[in-house]
Amino acid sequence: MATLNITPAAAQQIRHVLDERGQGLGLRVSVKPSGCSGYSYVLDFADDVSDDEIRFEEHGACVYIAPDALEILNGSEVDYVSEGLNRFFRFNNPNVKDECGCGESFTV
Repeated sequence: MATLNITPAAAQQIRHVLDERGQGLGLRVSVKPSGCSGYSYVLDFADDVSDDEIRFEEHGACVYIAPDALEILNGSEVDYVSEGLNRFFRFNNPNVKDECGCGESFTV
């Protein structure tokens, strides 16, 4: 069975952004070939959901993943962090074997 954990901080941010938008079911996460290492994360709002998307819910927030990205994201944790003036979603992905120097892409 596939797993994806959503931290309380990530759930709070997802709920906050959806409330500000006034619509949306959750966060859609996918991956695409990119960068020098192989893949990068793609984030979008899930305003509608396909029948084949997998839904993960924790702390009152939902994350939707397409089946073709599930193997890469399985076992990951979605977090929301603040580092200095930067705030962003961070993926703690146990499947990542290497990242590029700029941190924009990864290899599984």
